[in-house]
Amino acid sequence: MENNTTIFQDITQVVNVTKIPVNPLEEKVITIFLTTLICGVGIAGNIMVVLVVLRTKHMVTPTNCYLVSLAVADLIVLLAAGLPNISDVVAFWIYGYTGCLCITYLQYLGINVSSCSITAFTIERYIAICHSIKAQFICTVSRAKRIIAGVWICTSLYCTMWFFLVDTDEKVYTNGVVVTCGYRVSRSLYMPIYFLDFTLFYVIPLIVATVLYGLIARILFMSPLPSHLNDRAGGGSVHQGHSNSTSNANKGAVSARKQITKMLVVVVVLFALLWMPYRTLVVVNSFIEPPYHNTWFLLFCRMCIYINSAINPIIYNLMSQKFRVAFKQLCKCNWRHKEAEYNVPMYYSVMKNFSHESNEPVTEQEEVSGHTTNRCNATDDDASTLSLS
Repeated sequence: MENNTTIFQDITQVVNVTKIPVNPLEEKVITIFLTTLICGVGIAGNIMVVLVVLRTKHMVTPTNCYLVSLAVADLIVLLAAGLPNISDVVAFWIYGYTGCLCITYLQYLGINVSSCSITAFTIERYIAICHSIKAQFICTVSRAKRIIAGVWICTSLYCTMWFFLVDTDEKVYTNGVVVTCGYRVSRSLYMPIYFLDFTLFYVIPLIVATVLYGLIARILFMSPLPSHLNDRAGGGSVHQGHSNSTSNANKGAVSARKQITKMLVVVVVLFALLWMPYRTLVVVNSFIEPPYHNTWFLLFCRMCIYINSAINPIIYNLMSQKFRVAFKQLCKCNWRHKEAEYNVPMYYSVMKNFSHESNEPVTEQEEVSGHTTNRCNATDDDASTLSLS
């Protein structure tokens, strides 16, 4: 990601006869406010996504595994890309040489892993919907975990080149010395690397998503639902009722898949739109001299990137009832856990296994007096509604 610093060709000192440049006060205030707001919301939301999936057994599905990978990548982007804004505000790099290397590396790692995670869940959805028989053997949680591990390992190795492409630079002004973090090589040498990144982690994922979601839409929204189930109910009321029940279940499954697909399409579309300003700026600057570096437009591009990493949990909450229930359950259980720990003496009773037909929770927290006050474990019926797919 381009930092709002000067790009240089070597690490020798550059002497300026001017004073240290100072960013306008309104720019500092707006930058701090927007960065704090967006990154704060995004960090909290992505942590909740990870906790919801890890703590709710029924949420551990292949699709949700990829969403956890995406959430962790977005967390890295928000943390690593948000920190340099502090340096921009004070007008010099405050994290040193090691910070320059590590922050740049983590920025690209988070960005590239998020793109790969989006591609992975797009392919998984395509197989699950368009090749449902193969999906029983291909779209498994264990396979998803192996794919995610491979994505992180390969991307981590790919991004190691940034350790050799950035460095700190000292510039001497009449009233002091300013340290900046920027590119070690000239812009002309950097551009092939950028276009490789642009192709691998933006163009190809969007092409794959466009083609596969088009095929998914043809299956889900243009193909009629199979009607043979309704036509088979030949005689008895028992068979008729069973047929109707099966038909309703199939319709419900198709409806759920449509909703999941819509949600994931929104994630992909926002990824494309929110990354477009920055990607377009770098492409344009590759062909014009001097490059366009309007301060406010650069700030806008950076905020779009932060929003892309922060908005996904909000999308899940708005478009997935199961994620919404899981988020509420997580917040409710955390609040009640604190209430039980600090206000009311509790003990755990009722530790019995139960079948899927039971509506009783696994455990109940009860007051010493005996009546139930808190229930933090979902029932089977409740928990069954939490899984995304």
